[in-house]
Amino acid sequence: MSQIERAGFSLYYETDGSGPPVLLTHGFAATSRMWRGQAKAFDLRHQLITWDMRGHGRSSSPTQQSSYSVEETVDDIKALLDALDHEHAVIGGHSLGGYMSLAFYMKYPERVRALLLIDTGPGYKSDSPRDEWNEMVSGLSRRLKRDGLDHLKKLSREMDPSEHHSAEGLARAARGMLIQRDSAMIDSLSEISVPTLVLVGEKDRSYLAASKYMADKIPGAEQIVIPNAGHAVNFHQPERFNEAVGAFLARIK
Repeated sequence: MSQIERAGFSLYYETDGSGPPVLLTHGFAATSRMWRGQAKAFDLRHQLITWDMRGHGRSSSPTQQSSYSVEETVDDIKALLDALDHEHAVIGGHSLGGYMSLAFYMKYPERVRALLLIDTGPGYKSDSPRDEWNEMVSGLSRRLKRDGLDHLKKLSREMDPSEHHSAEGLARAARGMLIQRDSAMIDSLSEISVPTLVLVGEKDRSYLAASKYMADKIPGAEQIVIPNAGHAVNFHQPERFNEAVGAFLARIK
């Protein structure tokens, strides 16, 4: 069990393999365990770093709402790289983790060798869809507080209620980390200058359009749509997922 301390809170992480580092961040209400199927696939040529975001899994669940934000999460990723003595890494993630990977690139582009964006999106340009998203997030937070961790059983496959301490941390994470505030992220896509792989499941209708948009806007980005896979693409089609990511990583200089 490995942990680092930052700002008075503990962050759980795991490493597998050796070589150039690849840091993957899980989606909302998942944990580092969602990447177990990738550990063996990548450990011959890379060091895979996975971790639990605040309010998730074995990391701290602060009681202050202000401790949950995109900015804090980005600096948590930096703290992990610093603790492991990595100047830069391939940075990637699933869903919320993919959004955080984009946010990390915006703040620390010099620390990113390449981006892996998995079943995720870059936010919204206009107020109306952003407001709809935020209303959905607010409802999710309320249901977590009302129904507890059992609510996760109704959601995506990678969300395992047994991996979390309480629903309170997840509810705060939703309010602080999922809420969209502006169009800065989506407006910055054309400025990305590192190799980027955009992966999405063929049946993940919520993110198909967003994935195509990112692939079109990020210079030189590659998009792969994996057949017969939904939002939890690395669970639904692990061999195809590992093959696609492995081939991408092999091309990174």
